[in-house]
Amino acid sequence: MDEQEYAGFWIRTGAAIIDSILLLIILVPILTAIYGSGYWLGETLNQGIWGVLFNYILPAIAVIAFWIYKSATPGKMVLKLSIVDAKTGGKPSTGQFIGRYLGYYVSMMPLFLGIIWVGFDKRKQGWHDKLAGTLVIRNK
Repeated sequence: MDEQEYAGFWIRTGAAIIDSILLLIILVPILTAIYGSGYWLGETLNQGIWGVLFNYILPAIAVIAFWIYKSATPGKMVLKLSIVDAKTGGKPSTGQFIGRYLGYYVSMMPLFLGIIWVGFDKRKQGWHDKLAGTLVIRNK
C-alpha cells in the first residue's frame, strides 16, 4: 500500500465539483419540469416525493452504483482517482461502499469537519473513509 499515492483534499474537492455539476445538469430540468421554476425559489425544505426521490434517493443509488462498478464517480474518473480498501488496496465490498456513503452524513454534520479532515490526515482519509475502511488514491 505504501506505493499508492493518496488523493488529497483539493483534487477530491475538484471531483466533487464535477459530480455536482453533472447532477445539476440532470436534475435541474427534471425538477423544473415537475415543479416549475418556483421550486428553486421556494422556502419550503420538502417539495414532495419527487423532490426526495430526485434529490436524495436516486443520487445515492447512482453514486453507490458508480462506486460498485467503477470504484469511482465520474468526477473521480476524470481526475484519475479510485476508491480502494484501506487494508488490501483492492476493491472495497458493497457494504463498505454503502457505509462510506452513509459516512458522508457523519462527515458533514459537524461543519464538514470530517471532509476537511482529508487535508490533515496522513493517509488523506475523511471520516467517511475511516468508517468504511477505504482510501482514495491516484491512478498511475
